[in-house]
Amino acid sequence: MKHLTLGLVGVGRIGSMHAHNIMALKPGLEERDIQLRLLVTDVAAEYARSVSDSLGAEFVPSVDVMLDGGVDGMVVATGTQTHPELIRAGVDAGVPVFCEKPVAGNVADSLPVLDYIREGGGVVQIGHQRRFDAGYLEAKRSFDAGELGWIHSLRAVTGDMFPPPVEFLATSGGLFRDCSVHDFDILRWLTGREIVEVYARGSNNGDPAIGETGDVDTALAVVTFDDGTVGTVSATRYNGAGHDVRLEIQGSKSSVMVGLDDKAALRSTEVGVSFPHGGAHKTFAERFDAAYRAEMLAFLELIQGERENPCTPEDAVAASKVADAAQLSLETGVPVKVEL
Repeated sequence: MKHLTLGLVGVGRIGSMHAHNIMALKPGLEERDIQLRLLVTDVAAEYARSVSDSLGAEFVPSVDVMLDGGVDGMVVATGTQTHPELIRAGVDAGVPVFCEKPVAGNVADSLPVLDYIREGGGVVQIGHQRRFDAGYLEAKRSFDAGELGWIHSLRAVTGDMFPPPVEFLATSGGLFRDCSVHDFDILRWLTGREIVEVYARGSNNGDPAIGETGDVDTALAVVTFDDGTVGTVSATRYNGAGHDVRLEIQGSKSSVMVGLDDKAALRSTEVGVSFPHGGAHKTFAERFDAAYRAEMLAFLELIQGERENPCTPEDAVAASKVADAAQLSLETGVPVKVEL
């Protein structure tokens, strides 16, 4: 029996989800003769201890204790401002790190972290879970196989059913950085091309407090790829029909859509059409439940040297550069070139 010890830092909304997903992987790993042990820490010690106890994990008082005790990998699910220091700590300890996006609060702060990882020979996977979603994987397979022909249009949609707390939005960096960055990443990943220009517009028709933070509650970006292909990326905090994540890829031979299933957050107005039949997802955690588990399994495989890194820090920073350009375009009202 092989033993793997994983450390988890942060048990807020995302961290708790990762903790549950990690423990849910244990039966499958045991079938492969792998015994998984999970250590958990958080600055909110008592809450972290209660989460650990409820899951059958082990609480440790600090990151230093976690790393000193010996872990095979570390999962970082803390606030963005702590990501750089925790990534560096993992690199210094020679421990592979899974870190939720982004690498840092902005691209400028991310670049020294990339240098640190490279110079220290670190292994860091960034959390962009859509790369593990079955629908996106099938779309990429179809694209790579040439089944769609040449692509003339891409349309990406992300709509939250309700906005997060205004306190979060005040520090999130804006709708493009905390939400649409997933679409920018998946468009680069799927097409294998760079986005070179963004033109963005936005509006505020919901809670005025969102506008007071300097953010918008709805936005649209027209993106241009390095081969001239165009696409759109839209996002909103107020999609009352449910959590809506879709990607439409239209080609010269065929077209496909990710997210068009029985839980799609829309309805047809055509006579006699009742699809979709199921209730829509309410949150991103529901929509990408399987993808999050697959993402964490991929990290365990990365730790064991069984696969290549599925989402490098360089990938994540490239998507953040597009998000920065979109945010600047939103603020200035003019198209912005992406710094490659």
